[in-house]
Amino acid sequence: MGLITLGNVLIAPPLGVDNSTMEALSETMYLFEPKHFIPPFLAHALGTLCGSLIALKITRLHRPKVAAAIGLFFLAGGIAASIMLPAPLWFISLDVVIAYLPMAWLATKLFNNPSSPEPN
Repeated sequence: MGLITLGNVLIAPPLGVDNSTMEALSETMYLFEPKHFIPPFLAHALGTLCGSLIALKITRLHRPKVAAAIGLFFLAGGIAASIMLPAPLWFISLDVVIAYLPMAWLATKLFNNPSSPEPN
């Protein structure tokens, strides 16, 4: 949520957009340009990456499965969000394909990187 809030400060919503409720946002989604979708995408991708890294740090067994489970959990949330808040098809496709499971996979690779410090 912090990235989305910060995104609204850095990239102001289009004139006439009321993002105080999901319903109002849905009605004015057509006013959004591609640049307005950068903060939500980053929030989804970085949220999944960080969540997976934290889960990898906490768990001792089945680490890749735990990271994948976090990715699937976030993916389910992303699919639900795309149903509740209609966005352009290009954004939904990009979000669902890149922001969740690949970020969980990347977290596993970063965590297992031999040049990184040994996890405790």
